[in-house]
Amino acid sequence: MSQKHPVVAVTGSSGAGTSTVKKAFEHIFRRENISPVIVEGDSFHAFDRAAMKVEMAKHEDKGNRFFSHFGENANEFGKLAELFESYSKSGTGQKRYYLHSEPEAVEHNARLGVDKKPGEFTPWEDIETGSDLMFYEGLHGLVKTENNNVAQH
Repeated sequence: MSQKHPVVAVTGSSGAGTSTVKKAFEHIFRRENISPVIVEGDSFHAFDRAAMKVEMAKHEDKGNRFFSHFGENANEFGKLAELFESYSKSGTGQKRYYLHSEPEAVEHNARLGVDKKPGEFTPWEDIETGSDLMFYEGLHGLVKTENNNVAQH
């Protein structure tokens, strides 16, 4: 792990408690005056909500009942590995948000001057400079495939 730009990854599936752990860490960061970059794993899915439904139907029509948000074909593992690598080396990189709800959409639309709906992604943006660490919460923080190795960073 980079000592200058450390990455903390909390991984787990829906319902495993990663969001609760994230909230606990946010309280610790605030109390200890630590400035994190928070990255949510959902933002590295390859498809927004509507497109994922279409992709799942296509795969099911072909007899593939294993296509899901867990697999490599439904995620941007390359972009995730790039972020982990660039952050650990220089404290830089890009992220985006997956908008789960209307309040999240309103918040990010106002911040970015866009008009995105729940189930869509915000545009990619440079992460904030001057952070103390990157905190990743989601499914694939330690993923290793033939093409990508997020865990090495």
